[in-house]
Amino acid sequence: MLRNDSNTTAGVALAVVATLSWALNFVAPYVTGAYSIYDLMIVRFLIAGTLGMGVMVFYRARLRRLSREQQLLGASLGIIGYLGYSTCIAAGVIYGGPVLTPALIGMVPLLQAVLGNATSRTLEWRKLVIPLALMTGGLLLLNVGSLNHLPTGDSAWRKGLFFSISAVILWLVFAALNQRGLEKLAVNASGAWTGLMMAGAGLGTLIALPAVLVLDLLKLPSLGFSVSVAGPLYAWGLFIALMSSVVGAWAWNAASRRLPMVLSGQLISLESLFATILGLMFHQRLPTLWETSGLAGVLVGVVVAVRIILTSSESTDRARHEENIARRTR
Repeated sequence: MLRNDSNTTAGVALAVVATLSWALNFVAPYVTGAYSIYDLMIVRFLIAGTLGMGVMVFYRARLRRLSREQQLLGASLGIIGYLGYSTCIAAGVIYGGPVLTPALIGMVPLLQAVLGNATSRTLEWRKLVIPLALMTGGLLLLNVGSLNHLPTGDSAWRKGLFFSISAVILWLVFAALNQRGLEKLAVNASGAWTGLMMAGAGLGTLIALPAVLVLDLLKLPSLGFSVSVAGPLYAWGLFIALMSSVVGAWAWNAASRRLPMVLSGQLISLESLFATILGLMFHQRLPTLWETSGLAGVLVGVVVAVRIILTSSESTDRARHEENIARRTR
């Protein structure tokens, strides 16, 4: 039982690292400088793809042990969960502001907990009522608090809502497919799996690049590619690529191996918390009372969920141990 508790604690810590790293996706629109968000996204994912190729070369022996279907799935997950999700997040923040998008992304734990418990009944539904109610209330408060700080114009708000909902859908698809892929993956193949996802995101970027150029969405050709001009853009692209694509992916895959889906679904809400804090920092303002209450609700909901999972795990282990003793004494 001690080993299981230590495993769960490590999984929770890794999930926190992953969500904090992924929260950097939400600051992308604030660090582009004179360039556009498209410039930053192209730079970031080309860097991520290059790093992914390096990871694949390093783990080439383990990569060869993966089936063709596994390799295709890993690369596809990079397009869905890296390129697609991050692009929708950036667009949601641009049009919806620093609070709306993280708040809607925070709905993922609610949906994931329901889906995870429906497929593998880890907990009795009544035990999830309190943490889900706390998180739902917190998210509602966040949305109410964001109303006074939304960009002007209903059109911008609708776009922010559309991209945020799209990000939620992409994350749910990514999480389900990734969890399924990890179940069939060898324990020592996590590095190769991460490399595949990063390379897939880079490949998706290359495929999309001609369309971006035709639409004249990039400012790099006009402002210049030199380090003296675009240095900050390259630096932020590298930093976000390393933290979000490398550290975040590695930590989440490692956490997913140690935690049931219903618990990992709760912990992903921390990304919403970290993203909101970072967004408010870049906007140089404090959260409103509504926003503060909402963030507290989300955080308390996560803490309660972790406590419930740990307690249920201990009870299950104890019951199994007592059952084994009873069988041996028959």
